[in-house]
Amino acid sequence: MGDLLIIEGVDLTHYRLIDLARLADQTKPFYDWVEAQFQAAMMNSLSWDEILRTATQEEIQAAIASCYAAGGNPDLPFLFDGIGRTYPHPKACYYFFSWLIRDAPQQRLSPLIQRIVRNSGRDRHEVEITVLASLTYKYRSYVKTFSWEAIREVFIDRLEGSRRSLRGHEKETVVRTALIVAIQQYFAQHQNYGVYAGVEILEGQVKIGSESYDVSANLLNSDGQRVRRILIPIKTRETEGGGHSHLFSRDILSAINTARFDNPHDYIVVVIVARNWSQRETALLRDTVDHLVIFDLAPGEFHVFGDQEQTSLNSFVASVLKGLVLPKGSPNR
Repeated sequence: MGDLLIIEGVDLTHYRLIDLARLADQTKPFYDWVEAQFQAAMMNSLSWDEILRTATQEEIQAAIASCYAAGGNPDLPFLFDGIGRTYPHPKACYYFFSWLIRDAPQQRLSPLIQRIVRNSGRDRHEVEITVLASLTYKYRSYVKTFSWEAIREVFIDRLEGSRRSLRGHEKETVVRTALIVAIQQYFAQHQNYGVYAGVEILEGQVKIGSESYDVSANLLNSDGQRVRRILIPIKTRETEGGGHSHLFSRDILSAINTARFDNPHDYIVVVIVARNWSQRETALLRDTVDHLVIFDLAPGEFHVFGDQEQTSLNSFVASVLKGLVLPKGSPNR
């Protein structure tokens, strides 16, 4: 991979930074959306940085409220934690604004907000909006800038803290991050999700029968109902070749067939992490699945999607969202 840093045979590559930076970059569509919401609320075209540094507390509160109120629309960008799990829209708004002005919004700020809710009897979201506007107005002179370049660094730090508190499932995190990158890049270019009204990335595994699919996304209609899914089983193999190879391929084909039997309209993407995967089996799988990603790595070496693999996934997801490609299992093909 082009991101490798090796000196005198020692691998110094900072994989975590690469992955976190890519994930943080995918918060830019949410940042741009918030800026557009504030511009609409203030009826001007100033940058978000200029607006936050000059607006009254009441104006900031009204604009934050408009961000919360947009939650019924499925055609919105994502915000997510350090392992790529997307937040529901109200929580996304809460974390986005609190990350700018307070550390530890869940552990430290949330209990204070809950105390205000109890004391006042007001709605939780209403209190959040009031608190976030008050904090932003009170401390904006200390923050000094709300430009994307500065906010990006804040998000990298917040995502890293989140990832440290959510250890485990590294391979799912890497693949979920790659899927978010692909979807958010499409949204950033088109400001929509193509032929679908929205996309929902699921938090955990999807079980179909006895098979598990590590990462998945629901493609939604205007009513927020699932139309299709992108299902991604991740298969890792410690050993090279030998008798286990055939069993490994059989397991993958079983996962594909189970998903297709359950719903032939779902897309199947398979990610394989294994040394010296056979070319014959690669050709078979490429003919079978909708998209195949193979990393010639031992599982312990799998830390990030390479540029080539990410570009290929971006292209596939864009074709799906544009409605240019049907699932290979679809009877309409």
